[in-house]
Amino acid sequence: MSAAPARPAPASRALAVWLGAMTAYVCAVAARTSLGVAGVEAMDRFSMSAGVLASFSTLQIGVYAAAQIPVGIALDRWGARRLLATGAVLVAVAQTGMALATGLPAALSARVLLGIGDATAFVSVLRLLPSWFSPFRIPLFTQLTSIIGLLGQVISAVPFVWVLHRAGWSAAFAIMAGLGLAAAMAVGALVRDAPAPEAAGDGAARARTREPVLLTVRRVLSSPWTWLGFFTHWSGAGPSTVFTLLWGVPFMTLGMGMTKAQASAVLVANTAAGIVLGPLVGQLTARHPRGRVPGVLGVAGAVAVAWSAVLAPAAPAPAWAAPVLVVVLAASGCASSIGFDFVRQGVEPHRLGTATGATNMGGFAAALLSVQLIGWLLDRGSADRAYAWPDFRLAMAVQALAWAVGVVGVAVSATLIRRRAGRVV
Repeated sequence: MSAAPARPAPASRALAVWLGAMTAYVCAVAARTSLGVAGVEAMDRFSMSAGVLASFSTLQIGVYAAAQIPVGIALDRWGARRLLATGAVLVAVAQTGMALATGLPAALSARVLLGIGDATAFVSVLRLLPSWFSPFRIPLFTQLTSIIGLLGQVISAVPFVWVLHRAGWSAAFAIMAGLGLAAAMAVGALVRDAPAPEAAGDGAARARTREPVLLTVRRVLSSPWTWLGFFTHWSGAGPSTVFTLLWGVPFMTLGMGMTKAQASAVLVANTAAGIVLGPLVGQLTARHPRGRVPGVLGVAGAVAVAWSAVLAPAAPAPAWAAPVLVVVLAASGCASSIGFDFVRQGVEPHRLGTATGATNMGGFAAALLSVQLIGWLLDRGSADRAYAWPDFRLAMAVQALAWAVGVVGVAVSATLIRRRAGRVV
């Protein structure tokens, strides 16, 4: 049911629109992951425990997840260009707030604002794809969107960390704020919602102005396609988000005994693995749509095996285990994007923004649960904040709860679609 361009857009113009939108998404990812790589410095700057640090990311993820359906509704009515530009400005303001914050209330307020701005980026880029690219190319560009967005993680893991360690907290976050403003200008210059006004297509523009908001939400949330997308994203993006957003660097440095430079290199390896695996996943899902659900469940199984292998030994895992783990987590992140293929297939075009937002909630809801539980268990296991391998070993294992929910959700949703529509997905 996904919308397609009313007439083919020139490839160069479509790429320019997509790349302009991607600047906002890359900056949003860099801002989102900046606290994770600065987690140890944040605990020192604000004199806080691991549990309080977890509350930063929990709050940010919670705001991000809660904003997805409102953002999706706004996206269906006002278009991606407006939301992308507005979100990039909010990210810039939030990073400025982090640069100036000296106490917890100001820092928490900045992360709330960042969660709102960040919430507009990914779903807006995905909403542009049906207007600018053919249906066969959309799975590939969905994967490329996720992959190139990971460059934001490289920005936070390498140049941001370099500035943080040499120029300090305020300078590092101020530079990130400048990147957000640059992204807003790029969106204004390059991004358009469709090749031409009529290319919004097949009455969708008229429908989105008529349909009541509550009806849109009810129809989206009653569709098993939405829930299949949601739990696909939950099981795929949840594990990778927990690692890259907050607990990966502390786990590697405080738990495994790696240096900060080694931990940063592992995060870069995660991005590199995603760049290699993403296009492959996109091509496979386009050519073999019936393999999507088995593929999602297979990757979830690989995540369980990888984490079990890392956490099983009583002694800290060797340094080489971290790159192996993040390759599996990169595959998991790529698999999460299959959820957006499901909603494009089963949800009406004029509700696609709302359904995309609901799907995108999945991974961040899973991460919200896991991040907070990990922080709580770390504090419970080490009252003096001297976190070590036994503390991390127990705390990181709690991700098994979210994993089980995701696997069951995918299986149940796919079964409902088969029963209602008589279709194998």
